[in-house]
Amino acid sequence: MSKLKKVMIADDDPGILDAVQAMLEFGGYEVSTTNNGATILEMKDQFPDVLLLDVWMSGTDGRDVCRRLKESERTRSMPIIMISASTELEKSAKDAGADDFLEKPFDMDELFLKINRFIEN
Repeated sequence: MSKLKKVMIADDDPGILDAVQAMLEFGGYEVSTTNNGATILEMKDQFPDVLLLDVWMSGTDGRDVCRRLKESERTRSMPIIMISASTELEKSAKDAGADDFLEKPFDMDELFLKINRFIEN
């Protein structure tokens, strides 16, 4: 039996967290959530296979979190898909080191495609 792939969702919108978590769990993923960017930076182990990271979270700029994760030897290779309601933030998200970008509201099929692309590589 193969081990479930882990996805972490970081977003300050409880509706997004609940909906995306339910869909990903239904799709066969092990899902963890946080509404706080600092939680991600404090991870010591058990890193997710893919991180979905909101660009704007209360009190935290997701691009700063992304940049710090990509600067760390331990988390540099962790794929990060940044999400935002604004397509204007895609360039700055990728400049911060994001591996991909998804605009909210997003199509779940597109999300699954993006996640699977990173997990299968």
